[in-house]
Amino acid sequence: MTKEKFVIIDGNALLHRAFHALPPLTTKDGVLVNAVYGFALTFLKVLKDLKPTFLAVTFDTKAPTFRDEMYEDYKAHRIKQPQELYDQIPLIKEMISAFNVPVVEKDGFEADDVIGTLARMALKRKITPVIPAKAGIQQKKKQKIDSFGVSVWIPDQVRDDTEVIIVTGDLDALQLVDEHTKVYTFRKGFTDTMIYDTDAVKERFGLAPEQMIDYKALRGDPSDNIPGVRGIGEKTAAELLQKFTTLKDIYRAVESGKTEGIKPGVLEKLKSGKKDAYLSQKLATIVRNAPVDFDFEAARVRGGDMHTLVNLFHQWGFQSLVSKIPSLPTLESDISSHGQESTTPTTKSAQYRSPAQGSLLFSSTVKSKREWKGVRYTLIDDEEKFNEFIAALKKQTAFVVDTETDSLNPFHARLLGISFCWEKGEAYYLANSKFEIRNSKPVRDALENPSTKKYGHNVKYDLEVLRTNGIQARGFTCDTMIASYLLNPGSRQHNLDTVVFTEFGVQMQPLSDLIGKGKDQIAVDQVPLPDLANYSCEDADYTFRLVRPFQERLAERDNLTLLETLEMPLIPILADMEEAGVKIDVDALAAQAKKVKGLLKKLEAKIYQAAGQEFNINSPLQMKKILFEKLMLSTAGLGKTKTGISTAVGELEKLKGKHPIIEFIMEYRELFKLLSTYLEALPEQVDPDTGRIHTDFNQTVAATGRLSSSNPNLQNIPIRTELGRDIRTAFIAERGFSLLSADYSQIELRIAASLTGDAAMITSFHRHEDIHRRTASNVLGVPYEEVTSNLRRQAKAINFGILYGLGARGLAEGTELTYDEAKDFIDRYFRVHKGIKAYVDKTIFEARGKGYVETLFGRRRYLPEIAAEHPGLRAAAERMAINHPIQGTAADLMKKAMLQVDARIKKELGLSDVPPAVRPARMLLQVHDELVLEVKDDLVGTVSKIIKEEMESVTTLKVPIEVRVGVGKNWEECK
Repeated sequence: MTKEKFVIIDGNALLHRAFHALPPLTTKDGVLVNAVYGFALTFLKVLKDLKPTFLAVTFDTKAPTFRDEMYEDYKAHRIKQPQELYDQIPLIKEMISAFNVPVVEKDGFEADDVIGTLARMALKRKITPVIPAKAGIQQKKKQKIDSFGVSVWIPDQVRDDTEVIIVTGDLDALQLVDEHTKVYTFRKGFTDTMIYDTDAVKERFGLAPEQMIDYKALRGDPSDNIPGVRGIGEKTAAELLQKFTTLKDIYRAVESGKTEGIKPGVLEKLKSGKKDAYLSQKLATIVRNAPVDFDFEAARVRGGDMHTLVNLFHQWGFQSLVSKIPSLPTLESDISSHGQESTTPTTKSAQYRSPAQGSLLFSSTVKSKREWKGVRYTLIDDEEKFNEFIAALKKQTAFVVDTETDSLNPFHARLLGISFCWEKGEAYYLANSKFEIRNSKPVRDALENPSTKKYGHNVKYDLEVLRTNGIQARGFTCDTMIASYLLNPGSRQHNLDTVVFTEFGVQMQPLSDLIGKGKDQIAVDQVPLPDLANYSCEDADYTFRLVRPFQERLAERDNLTLLETLEMPLIPILADMEEAGVKIDVDALAAQAKKVKGLLKKLEAKIYQAAGQEFNINSPLQMKKILFEKLMLSTAGLGKTKTGISTAVGELEKLKGKHPIIEFIMEYRELFKLLSTYLEALPEQVDPDTGRIHTDFNQTVAATGRLSSSNPNLQNIPIRTELGRDIRTAFIAERGFSLLSADYSQIELRIAASLTGDAAMITSFHRHEDIHRRTASNVLGVPYEEVTSNLRRQAKAINFGILYGLGARGLAEGTELTYDEAKDFIDRYFRVHKGIKAYVDKTIFEARGKGYVETLFGRRRYLPEIAAEHPGLRAAAERMAINHPIQGTAADLMKKAMLQVDARIKKELGLSDVPPAVRPARMLLQVHDELVLEVKDDLVGTVSKIIKEEMESVTTLKVPIEVRVGVGKNWEECK
C-alpha cells in the first residue's frame, strides 16, 4: 500500500539555522535575506526529496506559553536574537503563502506542540478509536489531562495509510517518532540530512523514542533552561533509562530501596532532584492535543502561484533557486514572453497539479519547447536577409555585440556566429557557417569603427574572440557585466542570466535546453541553427535592455565616469595581457617538483616515526585518530567540522609546541600544496602552441576594485619561503627580452596617510623613512636606530592591521604579544596617530549615515549591515568601511597607471597597431601592487623610465608615491 505523506516543517528551527549558518546576504535595496534564502533552499529540498501529499509549516508566536507559566525561568537566559532575524519572518511567510502551504501557529503553545498535534491529527483523522477487549498497553491508554490542564496525547488506533515526516533542526521532536512518524533533520549545512526512525533513535541514543522525554527530564536542556537533575549528564541519564525504562520506574526503585546498579552519588542526586526531574518532564513533553484548527484539504499539495514566486525570488535576488521551483517549464509562457511580462498568472501557472499521490511534479530535467513570443529574432541565413541586415547595421550609432563559440577559451574557440541588437525585442544572428564573418568587409567595418558605440556583456571575451578571427573591434563603451558589478560590488553574481533575472524577473533560456546534460550532451555546433540563433539573440536583446537603466543608475551614483574612463578602457589592455601570456620554464618546474617530492618523502618518515605508525597524511579522518586518539593531544579550543575535530591549518597552529608531529604535518601540508597547486598544475596550463600561460584577469570579483586572476590564479604564488620564491624563477622572458617589474612601495599606507591626514605618517613618508621602524619608535618610545626587527614586525602588523579593522585579539594572534600587550600597543598607537583614529571614527559614522563608503575616484562599497543589530554583521561592515577607501583607491590607482603606461609605451614606441604577441614591450601581469612587463633588452632603460614616471604621477597625494623597478631574466630576479 502506498502511503500518503504529511510533512510538517518546524519553521522556527529552520529560520534560526539559516540565519546563523549563512553569511549576510542582501537584496539590491539593502534588505537582509540570508535566512529567507536558507529557508527557501531547505523548503525546495524538502519538496524534492520528500514529495509530500500534505504540507504545513509551524511557527512560534510572540505570546507566552503554558511552559512560561509553569516555570518562570523557562528559556529565561536565552539571548534575544537580532532584529534582522525577526524582520525576515514576514518574508518567509510570504514565500510559504505563494506555495499555497498553510502556516499553523497557536498562542500559548510552541511550534513543537503544534507539530505534535498535527502529527496526531494526521494519523487519527476520520477514524473512530476502537479498543479491543484484549488490547495492548498502547491501545488501552486514553487521553488524559495533566495537573496543569494541558491535554497530553496517549496513542490509540492510528491509520496505516499515512506517514508523518517532521522537518526540523531540533532533536526535541525525536520523542514523536514511532512506526508512523519520522524526523528529517539537518546535521551540517543544508545538504547533510538524516531521517530518524525508531531504529535510528535507538542507535544514536541507546533509547526508544518514547524515552526521550524522560532522558531530557534527567539530563536537562541548557538551551531551554530545563533544569533536569543537577549533576546527571547524558551518559548517566541513558544508563538509568536503559536499566529502569522510565522516570517513574527510576523513582519507584529509589523509593523502594531497590537501587542495585545506581551509584551512591547518583542516588543522592536523584533524591535531591526529584522535584526538578518531574518539572523537567512536563516542560520537555510535547503536547499532542493543542486546540488547533486544521483543514487537511487546505494542506494538500496542489502547487503554488508561480508568478508570485518568481517575482519574490526576483525581488530577493534568488535567481539560482528559480530553476528549483517545481514545474518550472510552465514559467516560460506565464511569466515572460521575453519582454511581455504577465500581470496575472494563468490557471496553469497558478495551480499546477500533481500525479495521483498528490506529490509535486519535479520537471527541472524535462526540456520544453521555448516559445519566443513578443520578440523578433532573425537568423541571417541567406543573401537577401544579409543585405537587409547590413543596410540596417550601417545606420546604427550604437548596438550590442554577442559572440557564440564552442569554447570558453577565446584563443582556441571557434566562432559560430554573432548576434546584434539595437532595439528592444529585436535581434539578428549572423551565422559564421553561412557567411564567413572574418572576410565580410561590411561586418568588419561596423565592428572596427571606433565612432560607433558598442555594448556587450563580458566584453573582454567577445573582444578576444573577434581578435582571434582577425577583427579588431573598437568603440565598446558599456559592459553590462562590469556595470552590474559597480552597482553591486559585494555580489559575485554578474553573469547575464542572474543580472537579467534580478533586473527584470525573466528566466533566460539555459544552454542545457539546447545541448542537454550528461552522457546525452551534444556540442554547441550541433544545435540546430534556428535554436542557436534564438538563444544568442536573447543574450543580445537583454544586454541591450540593461544598458540604459544601468547607465542611468551609475550616473545617479556618480559612477558612470568610473565605468567609461577607467573600467572600459582597461578591457583591451587586459585582453592584450591575456593574449600575450607569460612564458614558463616547464623544466625548471619539473626539477623543483622532484626536489619537493624528496622533501615530502623525508617528512613522511618523520611523521610516521612521531605517530608510531604509518597512515594517510592527507586523510583528515586518519589524522584525527592519530592526533587525538593515539597521541591524546588536547582538543580544547579547537574548531569542529561535521565529522568531528578540525585538523585545518588554523587549528593545528593552536597545537604548535604540544608535540613534534604538529610542525612536521604543517610543513608537509605547505610543501604538498606547493607541489599540487603550482609545480604540477602550472605545466598543465601551458598553451602548447605558445609555450606560455594565458591567465584570465577578472574585473568583477573583488569588491574593492582589485583585479583578480584565474585559470590559473597567479595572485597567490607564495613568496615568503625560498621554495615559494623558486616558483617565480620559472616565469621567464623570451630570448632577447627581459622581465621588468614595477612595484608600488607601501601604496596602501601612503593612501592611508593622505586620506587621514595623520601628521606622524605624513612626516615619515616625506623623510623617506622606514614607516614601520618609525611607528615602533613613536609608539614605544624607542630611538629610531634602536628599533629591533621584532619591534618593527609588531609595528608592521598594526600599521597594516588597522587598515583591516584589526583588534587586540587579532594583533596578539599575529605577533608574540599577549592580549593585554596588544591592547596597550593599539591604545598607544592611536595616541600617536590621532589622524588614523579620527579617520576610523569618522568613516564609520559617515558610513552609517550614507550606507556606503567610496574611494578617491568615487568607487562605492555599499554596507547595509553597518546599521545591523547583530554585532558580528555590524563589526564586519565597519571593517569594510575602514578598508575600502584605502584598498579601493589603491586598486583605482593601479588601473589608472596601467592606462597611462600602456598609452605612453604605444605612443613613444609606435605600437598602437602591433599585436601584443610581437610587441617589443608588452604588459604581462598585474599582481597586487605590481606590474610585470616583457621588454626587449635594448628598450629596458626607456621602458623603465616610462613606467616609473607614469606610475608615480598617476595622482597627487599628501605624500610622495614611490615605485621600485626591477629587471631580470625571470620574475624572481626582478626583486
